[in-house]
Amino acid sequence: MEAQNLLSGFFPNYNIPLTRTSKKPFSSSLPSNPSFHSLLQSHNCVSFKTHHSPCFKGSLKKIFFCVNASENAVLEEKDYKRPQVVQRKKLAVFVSGGGSNFKSIHGACFEGLVHGDIVVLVTNKPDCGGAEYAKNKEIPVVLFPRTKDATDGLSPSDLVAALRSLEVDFILLAGYLKLIPAELIRAYPRSILNIHPSLLPAFGGKGYYGMKVHKAVIASGARYSGPTIHFVDEHYDTGRILAQRVVPVLANDTAEELAARVLHEEHQLYVEVMAALCEDRLIWREDGVPLIQNRENPNEYS
Repeated sequence: MEAQNLLSGFFPNYNIPLTRTSKKPFSSSLPSNPSFHSLLQSHNCVSFKTHHSPCFKGSLKKIFFCVNASENAVLEEKDYKRPQVVQRKKLAVFVSGGGSNFKSIHGACFEGLVHGDIVVLVTNKPDCGGAEYAKNKEIPVVLFPRTKDATDGLSPSDLVAALRSLEVDFILLAGYLKLIPAELIRAYPRSILNIHPSLLPAFGGKGYYGMKVHKAVIASGARYSGPTIHFVDEHYDTGRILAQRVVPVLANDTAEELAARVLHEEHQLYVEVMAALCEDRLIWREDGVPLIQNRENPNEYS
């Protein structure tokens, strides 16, 4: 079955939305040196300095346009390196519940903080809060996996075909409680991420999710916890760690209080990581450890 037919079967009136692009204008910037001003005026020159934009890679300095009355406009480049345009990334999000991280990432995409767009939501629970939010935002919802109770769900091969049809770049698990099939992992190597509410490798693995994680952290006497974003392999919570954020575990914390503190950091961390990935700032170290390149200083990593 063709992927496009699969999607049109779910959404007969759905057309893949056009991605939004961010355009920022040039602003004039003239040096304060009086002699330089006189030089520009004598040659009818205007200087422009570009705004910084995460949509470009490469160094942008200054461009001088020199125009004489009897000549056409001439572009003279001074210490200018042509930037590489970074295309907006297409994202698929998997949820099983309320989808608060999904909502946070979607909002960041809409506000321009993440240079990407969520083009599909995948869920094993079509009535969950995340699915309802997606429908309200006109984001297509796909049911996965196919089960006896959900016969209209997709098989792994059909899901891969559907995601490829949508040209998905990254798959984000945001509270999705099913094990990802090997077929999908092979189809999207180093492109599937998950967020877990503890500092992995502690308190991870099968059965560790939601409040169970926070109760286990408190019961262990651990003084710190926090979210972990990691790449997904064929097991629960064992893929390469990409980012973590630490929060304190207080002496009288309840599981609910700790969960709220961790969730607040999850929302910020997932957006920051996706901003980096959508700007092509992911670097793989020789030993296979993923690092995030600093936007302002490319020689610094986290």
